[in-house]
Amino acid sequence: MKLKNSIVLFIALILPALLPANLEQEDRRSVAPGIYLDCQARDCDLNYIRKEISFVNYVRDRENADVHILITTQPTGAGGKEYTMAFIGLGRHKDRDTQLKYFSLAQQSADELRKGIVNLIKKGLLPYLYDTPLSEFISVSYDAPGPAIQSKPHDPWNYWVFNLGLRGYFNLESQFKRYNYNLSLSANRTTEKSKFVLWINGNFDNRSYLFPGEEDIKSRTERKTVFSRYVKSLGGHWAAGLFFHIYASTYDNAALFASIGPGVEFNFFPYEEATRRELRFQYRLNLTARKYIEETVYDKLRETLLNQSFSVIFELKEPWGNVGILLEGSNYLHDFSKNKIKIESGISLRISRGLSGNLDIAYSRVGDQLALPKTEASIEERLLELKRLATNYNLQLRLGLSFSFGSIYSNVVNSRFGNY
Repeated sequence: MKLKNSIVLFIALILPALLPANLEQEDRRSVAPGIYLDCQARDCDLNYIRKEISFVNYVRDRENADVHILITTQPTGAGGKEYTMAFIGLGRHKDRDTQLKYFSLAQQSADELRKGIVNLIKKGLLPYLYDTPLSEFISVSYDAPGPAIQSKPHDPWNYWVFNLGLRGYFNLESQFKRYNYNLSLSANRTTEKSKFVLWINGNFDNRSYLFPGEEDIKSRTERKTVFSRYVKSLGGHWAAGLFFHIYASTYDNAALFASIGPGVEFNFFPYEEATRRELRFQYRLNLTARKYIEETVYDKLRETLLNQSFSVIFELKEPWGNVGILLEGSNYLHDFSKNKIKIESGISLRISRGLSGNLDIAYSRVGDQLALPKTEASIEERLLELKRLATNYNLQLRLGLSFSFGSIYSNVVNSRFGNY
């Protein structure tokens, strides 16, 4: 919600047709700063930004830019996002950096969101324009403040946000049919001092394979989850939490798993820098009561377990690329050989002009499959992925390189027949 009588700063640019004759199109192109816009397409409407902010040059490569705009996001407690916009000066603008923030609301339309982002980008670009010939086409307006504004707006919901969801999927062919539906409910309350989350979800998947003259093959899988956590802020680097989880799944041989336990976290960097960098160390302890659908390979239908986990999470978002690494180890306290070690890493690098690469790897050494059913899975259950299978490791790897060359500019927007 926009605050009334606040300072409004905007850029008003005269249409090209009204520009003086001594500043033709190519002249304007030569004096306009080059902008490298670094934002994920899911977070920014890049075509809209280029159309609305047409007084700069958009370049495809950071090496050709005068200003690198790095936009990172993180969710807010109200269901929106915090957009952190880092304006990084390059070349003659080196060390002329600034950072602005925009907060979106869950109720905002896509059009309202992109207008808010564009307005903030315009403000951030001002320092890179006022010492160019384009400055004569910039006007600044200031609305004088009226009566004092309350520092804390009235919130009848007291920071609580609720979401209800229902999704369905249906596919029918002559020899196959499938329908899937998902129900979800969430409630959360986020403030600077604490965070509470409650999430309830149920997913139900039904498939039928039809064989003329033979018996049909039918399958049904169910996953039901209730998850809750309460996290308390303990200064700029520490946090503590209490976690509660109920889980039932035909795939995991889980009639009912219920767990509860505390956790503590230390962030080497201040939490306020989380959109750009974080190095978090987590420790959690969980007490779990389990009831299985089928007897397990350890001859159990019920058991109570105590397990612990330790995680290190590192994330860095810089002009040269992004890096994310997760290291996690966990084990059951009654038998330390029942453990799991996991490493996940994602790296995206700008190697040189026009050349970039990315690597995603996830590896787990699995030694904690206590819920595996005693009876061996049938061929149908294996092919239809109806039951979890025994394994001692899991490896996933994705690798990519891309090279781009040609015109350095990306100013033109043409959406005919889509954008690709």
